[in-house]
Amino acid sequence: MSSEARQKKQSRLSEILVSLPSFGWLLVFFLIPTLIVFAIAFKPPDPYGGVSEGWTLSTIASLANPNYFVLIVRTMWLSLLTTIGCLTLALPVGYFLSRTKPNVRSLLLLLIIVPFWSSFLIRIFAWKSFLHPEGTFKELLVFLHVVSPNTPLLYNSTAVVLVMVYTYLPFAILPIYAAASKFNFQLIEAAMDLGSTRLKAFCKIFIPNIRNGLLTAMIMVFVPAVGAYVIPDLVGGTQSEMIGNKIAQRTLIDRNLPQASALSTLLAVVVVIPMAAITLMQTRAKKLKLEAKNKE
Repeated sequence: MSSEARQKKQSRLSEILVSLPSFGWLLVFFLIPTLIVFAIAFKPPDPYGGVSEGWTLSTIASLANPNYFVLIVRTMWLSLLTTIGCLTLALPVGYFLSRTKPNVRSLLLLLIIVPFWSSFLIRIFAWKSFLHPEGTFKELLVFLHVVSPNTPLLYNSTAVVLVMVYTYLPFAILPIYAAASKFNFQLIEAAMDLGSTRLKAFCKIFIPNIRNGLLTAMIMVFVPAVGAYVIPDLVGGTQSEMIGNKIAQRTLIDRNLPQASALSTLLAVVVVIPMAAITLMQTRAKKLKLEAKNKE
């Protein structure tokens, strides 16, 4: 074996050894529990809240209930709105962070992370108090004739999206900032020298060059938003119930673990299929781009 081949083999072995703890962690704490959840979906429920022996397809068949379809559509819609809202707000913030001075940038990053130092529930209850029908904010909006006294600020889909955007916004800002910090801003200056406006250069040069950060931000926001149930439960209403609320209800109240597992499986399929499609499209686009480059 040549020295070059030996070095490649040693490098490959080193990569495997470094990655092994991560793969082991994912195997034990993600893949195996997920397979167990999938398996429970095919088990009959126990009258005492457990899982009976044997196998059945009745629980999976019950997912054809139209009410579940409505929940899935509502969940995807609210999660999509949350993702769009977070990306819309995170893009200018990430751009500004990458352009500002280091000492100011550190302070701003600290302010973005500070909310994570407080309890998740406390922050949601703070929003619930802020949007209360008899709260100061509601009275101010009524005084300014922005809303009528009968306009509800709580227990609707708008409140759910608002609080979810606030909650998941840092998950969008940080990946976009990480991608923007590697961007060559001289490209924007060159575009402006050639007659482009700053907004046009931002949209046609900056955004396409940080698409990996945008994709990461989208996944970091969309995935937890799809599974959210605490926020819809506290600031939403019966018309804002998401699939996560129904899973929690089947688990904690109805004590029907197979039904909860079946809903979790449905949610996982709904999330994984679009993500897999996006990944395949990106892989194919990179392959075509590489082939076109090689032909040149």
